[in-house]
Amino acid sequence: MQITGMYWGSKLLKFVDYPTSEVLGPEASGDQIKELIGRWGEIFVKPMFKGGVGKKGKAGLLGRANNLATAMKEKERLYFAEHVHNDVRTKAEGVTFEGAVPAEFEVYFSITDSTKYRAPVITITHHGGVNIEELPKDKIASIPFDPLTGLKGFVVSNALRKINAPQELVSPLVQNLPKLWELYHYYGMTTLELNPIRMMPAGKGRLLPLACDFKCAFDGDDPNWKRLGLPSDLDASSYSDFEQEVNELRTYQGQSDVYVINPQGTITAMTFGGGANALVTEQLGDTATISSDFGGNPPYEKMHDIARIVYKYWLKQSQVLFIIGGKANNTDIHETFRAMADALRDHFHNVGPQPLYVVVGRGGPNLIRGMGYLRDTLDGLGLPYQMFGHDSAMSEVVNFAQSVDKWMKAGGRAMVARAMGIS
Repeated sequence: MQITGMYWGSKLLKFVDYPTSEVLGPEASGDQIKELIGRWGEIFVKPMFKGGVGKKGKAGLLGRANNLATAMKEKERLYFAEHVHNDVRTKAEGVTFEGAVPAEFEVYFSITDSTKYRAPVITITHHGGVNIEELPKDKIASIPFDPLTGLKGFVVSNALRKINAPQELVSPLVQNLPKLWELYHYYGMTTLELNPIRMMPAGKGRLLPLACDFKCAFDGDDPNWKRLGLPSDLDASSYSDFEQEVNELRTYQGQSDVYVINPQGTITAMTFGGGANALVTEQLGDTATISSDFGGNPPYEKMHDIARIVYKYWLKQSQVLFIIGGKANNTDIHETFRAMADALRDHFHNVGPQPLYVVVGRGGPNLIRGMGYLRDTLDGLGLPYQMFGHDSAMSEVVNFAQSVDKWMKAGGRAMVARAMGIS
């Protein structure tokens, strides 16, 4: 489940007393909106989308108003606005009215799990409010920390020193950002992002870090998110047939979280682990068909069903089947690879063979047995493949999968088809 925007974000941040911009929901009256403009001088009018929806500002889905008449016109324009991102079309269900926070500095901050460090990682920069992936490395810091001790102020301070952040930002951020660990850790989140945090002058030379946009994702199999009192239908919008079919497999054992990224994608990534999912989804971009997390040691039967559904919906259009995850602690690699291999053999038996390149990157218990079983199956099917162990950097494995995808599109698919005897 994913949440974006300050309507629900401000409510969640109140659980840990993190300061936020002032927000009114779609039910706000004209008098309330007028008073909000009076307090802040200007307001932003933003459409409300269920789930994680990005790039709204670039699409022109952000209204500004310094009087009630303009605010109501923007409300009418954006209340049921439609937005297409990564070829996924979503429709707004109302708007929010948010006070325009005066600030000289904008900060980006996030907490995510990292398969590289096997620990949570904060990412921070004082160049927020822009596409973070476009910043040079010396302007953004990613720092892992010990989940047993939690996010301490010195971790934030070290990160800000690393990027030479202005001194006046350090104290207010060190005092407030550690509060977010409680929200992230105790309520089952896999990602928490504030962008931007606007550093509002608060008198006597002090700055107050107000959250002005919010994004988070929850582990659907962790029940702790239910303690937040969120509506059960908050993220139930526009599920595809594929998503609904996989969601029906959710049990106490093993993840089965999927989200359609691009219905025209050419790399189908079966990902294990929330950190791996975040990295792979970001790097693959529009070439990915789905975003997925199948970790948590799923039993053979569940993994076979998941693979069968994924192959049914996405294999025909895929150039690359990408099986990727970090070094597992408790997931039996042999069981998961055996299930995926058997489902692939069944799929080819039922619908016929197709040219496909398989890229595998994984580590964990029974890895060699699992890779051996998968290798024998792929050899039997005549499919080309490349396998990487836990000592390979995940980002490089993703780069390899992307290069294979380009090769397949540039004539490799035809070569594979000929080698398989497919006319």
